[in-house]
Amino acid sequence: MGIGNGSPSDSRHVSHKEIRDETTPLLPIKEEEEGIHEFNGASFSGAVFNLSTTIVGAGIMALPASIKMLGIIPGILMIILVALLTEASIDMLVRCSHEGKITSYGWLMGETFGQWGRIVLQASVVINNIGMMIVYMIIVGDVLSGTSTSGVHHRGIFEGWFGPHLWNSRPVVLLATTLFVFGPLVSFKRLDSLRYTSALSVALAVVFVVITAGIAIVRLIEGTVEIPKLFPELDGTNSIWELFTAVPVVVTAYICHYNVHSIDNELEDRTQTKPIVQTSLALCSSVYIATSFFAYLLFGEGTLADVLANFDSNLHIPFSSVFNDVVRVSYVVHIMLVFPIVFFALRLNLDGLLFPTARHISRDNRRFAIITGSLLAVIYLAAIFIPSIWDAFQFTGATAAVLIGFIFPAMIILRDPYGIATKRDKILALTMIVLAVLSNSVALYSDALNIIFHRKVEA
Repeated sequence: MGIGNGSPSDSRHVSHKEIRDETTPLLPIKEEEEGIHEFNGASFSGAVFNLSTTIVGAGIMALPASIKMLGIIPGILMIILVALLTEASIDMLVRCSHEGKITSYGWLMGETFGQWGRIVLQASVVINNIGMMIVYMIIVGDVLSGTSTSGVHHRGIFEGWFGPHLWNSRPVVLLATTLFVFGPLVSFKRLDSLRYTSALSVALAVVFVVITAGIAIVRLIEGTVEIPKLFPELDGTNSIWELFTAVPVVVTAYICHYNVHSIDNELEDRTQTKPIVQTSLALCSSVYIATSFFAYLLFGEGTLADVLANFDSNLHIPFSSVFNDVVRVSYVVHIMLVFPIVFFALRLNLDGLLFPTARHISRDNRRFAIITGSLLAVIYLAAIFIPSIWDAFQFTGATAAVLIGFIFPAMIILRDPYGIATKRDKILALTMIVLAVLSNSVALYSDALNIIFHRKVEA
């Protein structure tokens, strides 16, 4: 894996002096030191699966509700538009990084905007990723152990199969998951080590799409589904404002920028980065569009904010309960396999914030173990004691995601530290910033009004 300019010849002859950024999210794996053996570079397919797993997380379950709000045609167009903007923003990062021989997003922000640029980027990644992983663990607990909302108890898979017991209670199940699933998976120091679990994660997402599509088609043939609306139903200014709340959901579903450098650095040939990103985005967009369309077709206006909750009811087909369990099990395993990919970037960026001048975390086993264990403990405790965190992360998650995915890459291109930006690049960058700021400002405003309104109603 190269840390130089990315060319195949240069990547084999990199000295320690060229490793300028000690928070670079990669290992010096071309050198055999501290027990790290020679690594000949990640494969194209492994890189595609790792990037795809970074993209397809819990966001896939919120997209059908966005389609319900926007209508099928605007919703699908929004998914495609955000995918294209994501590809453009990643291309901005990669081109600048290759030109400056830079091997991490934080380093690039530091080179462009100084120390505070790096700190703001790393803090945004920490906020975004720790929020996502708490939500992942909450979902695992909800699916396996059940949850109660508004006085209604939704049975978990274990509770449905074996009845309520201490061993399948939420704290015990999440503790076992943390110790025996998340713990081993997050102990890897190289992202490419997760390529097989990433491939399985993507396959499970496809299984969810196939099952949902199959059930929707059967119900459509039987004539038991409603014809979905193609466009949103607008009945006033408030409805128009509410449409913008779908934007952060779609944007968050594509955030993967914090792992792009890690994947790029592990490639033998870094010219493959662009086709890898394009392939991954095409795959994820196909999964997103299929999931959104068929889930909305199946559940119609009853589509919930987390469509997984819709699979806790009668699907009006033979073996409905079996399909419900298959969908929920496949999705919860998918979430478990996404967790270490997102955790990888969280650990690196938190370490960069806390120990900016220390040697790379992969070379310090004690620091690696302490940060890993501490993060797992915080995430576990948050998932147990603060399960109602959705309102908070509507703000922090959406804001951090937009900064990471669009505003920071566009600001780098506008600053153009390496003189590579074209006029088209700068126009596109300015457009991205304007769209991101306007859409998310309106979305946050609308979310705030909704929260205030609901609390007044509850009072």
